[in-house]
Amino acid sequence: MSTSPLAAKRPRAGRPPTIAAPRERILEEAARLFARCGYESSSIADLAAAIGVSKAAIYHYYTTKQDIYDAIILDVLAGLTATVSQAVSQATAAPERLRQFMVAHARYFENHHAQFVTMLIGYSGMAITEREDAARLRDGYERLLRQIISDGIARGEFRSLDVAATGRAVLSMLNWMARWYQPGGAQTAEAIVAGYFDLLSGGLNA
Repeated sequence: MSTSPLAAKRPRAGRPPTIAAPRERILEEAARLFARCGYESSSIADLAAAIGVSKAAIYHYYTTKQDIYDAIILDVLAGLTATVSQAVSQATAAPERLRQFMVAHARYFENHHAQFVTMLIGYSGMAITEREDAARLRDGYERLLRQIISDGIARGEFRSLDVAATGRAVLSMLNWMARWYQPGGAQTAEAIVAGYFDLLSGGLNA
């Protein structure tokens, strides 16, 4: 008798394999693998070998490689938004809020480098439903940045400029780092972005 597609997609029953913090460990190792080898060139077998478990252990928690990929993107977007929002909330003046936004983004990026590389180089490969969830998180993050800029303009702390275009420029500077930055170099990501802010602030201050 054939098995229905829905039944085939369910995680396997039985006792969970022994992995400390299994979901987090799988996502962390998968991000390293995807960032190093690319999503298409990576397999569940490769991931299982990197962790030191069987493929069945992976399938107990994630049904497909796509599920793992999607979870990485959603986790990093949610974590980034929470971390940066917290940092921004500590400041009042718009220039300092913008600086906190950029520096907190850089710090989170460096601490989750493989996840960012996976997200920014392969974003369009998400499943449709998860892509919509990711888009909502991404749009909310961009709204936070635009609000900082528009508040600064309204208070006379920034000169009058196109809020959307300025927001895109800031995010482009931050996100392009995933293409070239490697942790452990001469400068931290935070130090590089602090320099970016100094460069920007001269053109933003009223």
